[in-house]
Amino acid sequence: MQANRFREALLSAGEFTVTWELVPGRGAREASQEKTLAWAQQAARDKKIHAVTLTDNPGGTPAMSADFMGAEIAKLGIEPVVHFTCKDRNRNQIESQLYAMQRAGVSNLLVMSGDYPVSGFQGRPAPVFDLDPVHVLKLIADLNRGLEFQGPKGVIRQQPADFFAGAVVSPFKATEAEQMVQYYKLMKKIAAGAKFIITQLGYDARKFHEVLLWMRQNGFDIPVIGNIYILPYGAAKMMNRNELPGSVVPDKLLAELDRERSRPDKGAGARIERAARMYAVLKGMGYSGVHIGGHGVPYEQVREIVEQGEALAGRWREWVRHFDFPIPGGFYYYERDPETGLNRETAVSREGRPPDAEAGCLYGFSRLAHAWLFEPGKKMYGLMKKISQKVKDSKIEKPFHKLEHLTKVALFDCMDCGDCALMDVAYLCPMSQCPKHQRNGACGGSFMGWCEVHPGKRQCVYVRAYSRLKKHGEEEQLARKIVPPCNWDLHRTSSWLNYYLGKDHASRVDS
Repeated sequence: MQANRFREALLSAGEFTVTWELVPGRGAREASQEKTLAWAQQAARDKKIHAVTLTDNPGGTPAMSADFMGAEIAKLGIEPVVHFTCKDRNRNQIESQLYAMQRAGVSNLLVMSGDYPVSGFQGRPAPVFDLDPVHVLKLIADLNRGLEFQGPKGVIRQQPADFFAGAVVSPFKATEAEQMVQYYKLMKKIAAGAKFIITQLGYDARKFHEVLLWMRQNGFDIPVIGNIYILPYGAAKMMNRNELPGSVVPDKLLAELDRERSRPDKGAGARIERAARMYAVLKGMGYSGVHIGGHGVPYEQVREIVEQGEALAGRWREWVRHFDFPIPGGFYYYERDPETGLNRETAVSREGRPPDAEAGCLYGFSRLAHAWLFEPGKKMYGLMKKISQKVKDSKIEKPFHKLEHLTKVALFDCMDCGDCALMDVAYLCPMSQCPKHQRNGACGGSFMGWCEVHPGKRQCVYVRAYSRLKKHGEEEQLARKIVPPCNWDLHRTSSWLNYYLGKDHASRVDS
């Protein structure tokens, strides 16, 4: 195992880890790439930063490859943490890219869904999302053990890799359903192999505290890193309008930033002070480290935040009140502690809270149909299995599939993937109703329960699924099993036949 200062610092008791986010930008030899390398070299020489993180096509626009830039930065003497997203490549390209990073000695990955693609050469690119973050984490875990696959002469086992992969969670969600599906997906990410967690971007101390309590009460003993963004008014205004999905800036904070920008320094000092206070609060709460970001922020400001934050850390409770920026009417998992301004360790009761989405009569019909037709051991299941064996490879297979598809298009907006995940998401299709095809839970980009890609028009499919399941006390189903990626061998084949004949993922689970 190669020496990895970031991993060693994060896993050692008593060391507070600091990472700094750099944005390589679009181009190969433009000013942005040269500045990224120069700043990384400064950080390497100063040794106050444990790692620099590199964004992967942020905002859904093309940019310099984060993994290639990571290989260059590793040569400067500082650890890179590469943002590794799922939006632009299929599973084969993901595996190929991991091999290249392994060979280049780039070990640290932050795995996430990624921003939905919005622009590229001659128009919007096709989003891929073949795997979700849970799948990628599982692939990385398999590579670390020594990936096994079937070769022409039997099973081949590769040499083990040495990746140190983490994941992202947002505790800054407004509604109960939206927040709970974040935590349920986090359970799957940890089960799949995430070794550290970084929070999304927000400024609510109670929410930062909430995720630490939730991790501890659920028995997850892995490092959590808090996200600090050096926030100017312009970026805050975009976040407030939900133009940077997943980043939360309420009206109260935006008004404070608006006042600050009228100062002679245009609010620069206040931004540094806010970031330093957040550093102190996160360290005092018990975070394992901080992740410092901000557009075009030079290394000198990052160092100043670290130095000021360390000086303030002993009085961290005094600064909690400076991060009282809740989403109005927002959901909290724990009861508020009026003495500290943070949380008690008592979870709020979620019983009797109004649903965030309507279940609808179709859900009741789907549950009934499943109980009759798709549950192994029931009489109709056995009959349907016998019918499927007769239909397969017969003259009526094609009309049978067409009838099934038309029915499912009308009821579920079916995309005919043949490896159906309706049973996994409360009879809502994650392939057609989630633009990112997330089969294991919501991405981090939703806002007020709305889908990142269709704000104000379409609710997040997992918000709807949570509300359906909660009606029957079954919402924790969304945390229990990892749903495999879609098997495209089955595309445009009958999912009913695939289920009854044991070809799809659901039949392997249920039989």
